[in-house]
Amino acid sequence: MIEFGQATKKDIPELIRMRLAYMVDDFGSVSEHEKECMEKQLPDYFERKLGTELVAFVAKDGGRIVSVAYLLIIEMPANSVLLNGLYGEVLSVYTEPDYRGKGLCTKLIQNLVDYGREKGLGRIDLSATKDGYPIYKKIGFQDKEHRYTDMRYKF
Repeated sequence: MIEFGQATKKDIPELIRMRLAYMVDDFGSVSEHEKECMEKQLPDYFERKLGTELVAFVAKDGGRIVSVAYLLIIEMPANSVLLNGLYGEVLSVYTEPDYRGKGLCTKLIQNLVDYGREKGLGRIDLSATKDGYPIYKKIGFQDKEHRYTDMRYKF
């Protein structure tokens, strides 16, 4: 039986396993060096951020996480759109292959949106894959209108 909830610090090993599975699924592979670096950084990151700035919505089957969606809560200076300066970013939505097509992701994202509403977030942003796009649209996410050109400086 699938149980839905929020991950706690006791779930950190499972969250790391799911993060690595997501990376392999999304990027096609992860080098041994990349895996080692992530395995080194993630425990401390989850220990510090989980339950405060990062909320992990999970579906478990027999205590094992089979689907996850992260909400990163970001605070910035208030502006005319974000009066309290709070918004969310959805990260690393992943469902194990054997559990796909069963509505788990839809339930997790709906729980995530409900949480964001309850916490007073001004908006929730995400970058959708082709597979995820219909799920997000069904829940009410809309394509972003860009006033600005997205840019990035990489080190």
